[in-house]
Amino acid sequence: MLDKLQDVLMLLVDWLFAWRPAKRPARDNLRRCRLVSHRGEHNNSSLFENTLEAFRAAHSAGVWGVELDIRWTRDGVPVVSHDADASRVFSQDVTFSQLDAAELHKRLPLIPTLEDVVREFGGNVHLMLELKDSDADKITARSSCLQTLLANLEPGSDYHFLALNPALFEQVTFVPPQALLPVAVTEVTEWSRQTMAHGWAGVSGHYALLGGGVIEKMHDGGFAVGTGFSNSRAVLYRELNRGVDWIFSNEAVAMQAEINRALNDSESEQE
Repeated sequence: MLDKLQDVLMLLVDWLFAWRPAKRPARDNLRRCRLVSHRGEHNNSSLFENTLEAFRAAHSAGVWGVELDIRWTRDGVPVVSHDADASRVFSQDVTFSQLDAAELHKRLPLIPTLEDVVREFGGNVHLMLELKDSDADKITARSSCLQTLLANLEPGSDYHFLALNPALFEQVTFVPPQALLPVAVTEVTEWSRQTMAHGWAGVSGHYALLGGGVIEKMHDGGFAVGTGFSNSRAVLYRELNRGVDWIFSNEAVAMQAEINRALNDSESEQE
């Protein structure tokens, strides 16, 4: 019930912000924009979230990065899914931790492994990798697996690890703290404090909860800020004008088109 209430409130906030006028960002801010497609470009009817096709759609539109979620199969293979099972997205009663990777691929071939994603997009698209599962008995094995899969990429430059619970960062001690990005649901002040204490990359959270004071404090300390979810031009412009470093969106292709349009308008005015 609480989750549904939060969803309704966020939709209301989005509606209110979408109707607020926003000044077109300066050309430099538009050019610096690092837009991240949240779970790839998807509608979950013809194009499904967290699939290779979803990531291809974002990449082909010129979107800077993609966010994806890591789950684990029974035999210790990282696969890409936000949920622990396939019921919401694929309407199948399949729990990933109860199947080996080969069986999962046979039943749901659209669900990629992390290796599939890294092979196709590593080094070409910035990967925001969200850690989802916690199992103290498997930390060492999972850490070794992730380190091997990402060995040819540069942490912080080619990818970051995200987590709603920073305790999950124990799985990825092979990367420097500058490649770790906590996601604050409501506890923005606490995660900002921990970010500065641990030297993490920055902090991320909903745009309505990350105030200008937090952004200024983080930037003054040399840390970055990411906000989600900019799904309208008004919110996109607002976040660019606030100097946000990473902008997460469920409508990243449309938002990239808005950025391209604004850049063209800005450059035309300079001629």
